[in-house]
Amino acid sequence: MWTPNSYYLGVEGIGEIKIQKRIDLIQVIIYMGFPKLLIEGKPHKIEEFQTNMHKKLNCVNKKLNIAIVKITNAYKHPNILAEFIAGQLKNRVSFRKAMKKAIELTEQAGTKGVQVQIAGRIDGKEIARVEWIREGRVPLQTIRAKIEYCCYTVRTIYGILGIKVWIFSK
Repeated sequence: MWTPNSYYLGVEGIGEIKIQKRIDLIQVIIYMGFPKLLIEGKPHKIEEFQTNMHKKLNCVNKKLNIAIVKITNAYKHPNILAEFIAGQLKNRVSFRKAMKKAIELTEQAGTKGVQVQIAGRIDGKEIARVEWIREGRVPLQTIRAKIEYCCYTVRTIYGILGIKVWIFSK
């Protein structure tokens, strides 16, 4: 399982990418929260991605199959949530508003808990700091808990900010 940032395909809303290799077939499954952005916007992006994958995977005699799967609750996935927060921060929205809105969207998706952390020169202050908000339960010490994690960086006009998202689903 591979969790990419949005700049690999140039499309936001990619949750994860799974690559399955067999003897004569390579299957790439792209899990997207909003697949309409890729399908309706630029269908040539899929063909461009397919040719790039042929080159990178070095598949001369192999067939490459790309499938796009829609994630039902998009904001249950930490990558999509981190991309949402990054977009808000790039648009110069207050970091607290962005974090609270992200937590609200995640709670509407039906999770048990979420924790969001932003680190760096927040709001352009001179000294870097770390701010975080947690809502619900996020038992990071429990091994059996199903917690999904994402680390995401965003470049703003003030500098680079780091976003970390933990989502406790079951």
